Amino acid sequence: MPLLEQVRIATGTVESAALPAGLQLDPCLGLACVPGLSGQVVHNARDPEKGLFESRGTRMANGDYLLMFPDGNHYGRTHEKDNDMLAYRSRDRGHTWEGPVPAFDINYSQHGFIPLHPAGSERVYAFGTQPIPGMWTRERGLQENAPIGYRYSDDHGHAWSEVRLIRPANDPGFRGMSVMRMTETARGTWLVGSHEGDWSYNPLITRQYVLRSEDRGDTWDLLPDVRHGGWHAPPMGRMDEGRPLAAEGDEVYLLARTPTGRLWDLRSRDDGRTWSDPKPTSMVHPDAPPMLFPLSNGGTWVSLHHNVHTQGQYVGLAGMMDGMYDRGQLWASLSTDWGRSWSEPGFLCTMARQTDLGSPFRNYQCSYVDGFADDGVLNLFMSQSWQRVLHMQIRQSDLNHLPTKRDLGV
Repeated sequence: MPLLEQVRIATGTVESAALPAGLQLDPCLGLACVPGLSGQVVHNARDPEKGLFESRGTRMANGDYLLMFPDGNHYGRTHEKDNDMLAYRSRDRGHTWEGPVPAFDINYSQHGFIPLHPAGSERVYAFGTQPIPGMWTRERGLQENAPIGYRYSDDHGHAWSEVRLIRPANDPGFRGMSVMRMTETARGTWLVGSHEGDWSYNPLITRQYVLRSEDRGDTWDLLPDVRHGGWHAPPMGRMDEGRPLAAEGDEVYLLARTPTGRLWDLRSRDDGRTWSDPKPTSMVHPDAPPMLFPLSNGGTWVSLHHNVHTQGQYVGLAGMMDGMYDRGQLWASLSTDWGRSWSEPGFLCTMARQTDLGSPFRNYQCSYVDGFADDGVLNLFMSQSWQRVLHMQIRQSDLNHLPTKRDLGV
């Protein structure tokens, strides 16, 4: 694809040929970005009309990097199998990649890969939404709600067990969706975010939950209550794609998506059993997911967010809404106090690739970024335009010196 003549930074546009000082145009990545951000295209969608969806990566116990994503249509579009979970592997910390190979030999589509590495074990788990035939429906606006389950691998992600479904003790029939990173606390408690959505409402209604297990997945509870008693942000009745992250001691943080123009957060001080009321953070963000990752030292977190919210009126998720524009740029805020405060956002990148895929939902997609830190380097994975998978890297130390809006003059 050709590059844009103008790119969006904050709420304005600048000429691609005359970027603010300190930024560069990367024609391979199709981004205008800070010089410290580098990367490569790992995969292009097999069928451009169908595209691909959330890419997720992790580091295996043997040092391999494992990257997985569904290639094909979104699981909620049809009852028929219409995508495959594909896997790439890097044995040299992301310099080169091998693949793709099918991750799971199953007869239904996938949503995303949520990795979990339990402390003291080389086993890796793959959590996620499981739209198993006969166990979910596309009727009555419930097309995203399916069982949540997990597989595990004892050979660094080459082979995987059969799926085991989560049936919370207080709501055994729970149906929702999960595609955001999960966490394990210092006590060994597993926490995975999940939300339910009802598309029969206009605007869409969602409720956010946390699935909690104290015995490594044998039993689970649904918090804060059974369906439909999940958290939401008034007055729009939405909260979803929550990302839990263990802090110090028994404290756990949860960052969640809302359509209010801000990311919202909650906090637990008892190992995820009970939670504070949700409240908005300082981070400006459209109706898009949180992207929250601990850095190598564990005591610093980075939150990638879009730092712009230009929607004049919220009308629910739709391919033509102006808010999809806002998903085209990434900024980073840091926290050294377990999410209680966040630094002034620093600019990371913005879409510079000219696409005409028939929908802003696809054209400007630089959201749903996943990442993990390894030896002082933050690895990022982006499903750009829902068409290709990028692997990008930036030194953690560079995150302390990203240009702000004032620095860029925007």
